[in-house]
Amino acid sequence: QVLLVESGGGLVQAGGSLRLSCAVSGRTSRVYAMGWFRQSREKEREFVAAITWSAGNTYYANSDSVKGRFSISRDNAKNTVYLQMNSLQPEDTAVYYCAASNTGGTLVLPSIYSSWGQGTQVTVSS
Repeated sequence: QVLLVESGGGLVQAGGSLRLSCAVSGRTSRVYAMGWFRQSREKEREFVAAITWSAGNTYYANSDSVKGRFSISRDNAKNTVYLQMNSLQPEDTAVYYCAASNTGGTLVLPSIYSSWGQGTQVTVSS
């Protein structure tokens, strides 16, 4: 198990940017991939992006909702994963969670992630 702590959320106007951070501590050597998910009041928790811990391969939600606007990265030296969010829109308003998977698999599925952060609120005003 690892401990995940998100930060960087807040209130931003439409068109603005935010960078979320997820600090990872504990048994990081067993982490295969890190993911970002989001959940709003109207929707179920949805996959946003993922990155493999070692190779740095990235994956994004297969929809126009985040493609081209969001970017996931990691700094292994700092044990931190980032989600850069640009051109934010009101529909991006949600609680954003980072998660860690030790096993890999279909990275869009919340079920493969065994550790979750507490979430950070992102609110985009129009």
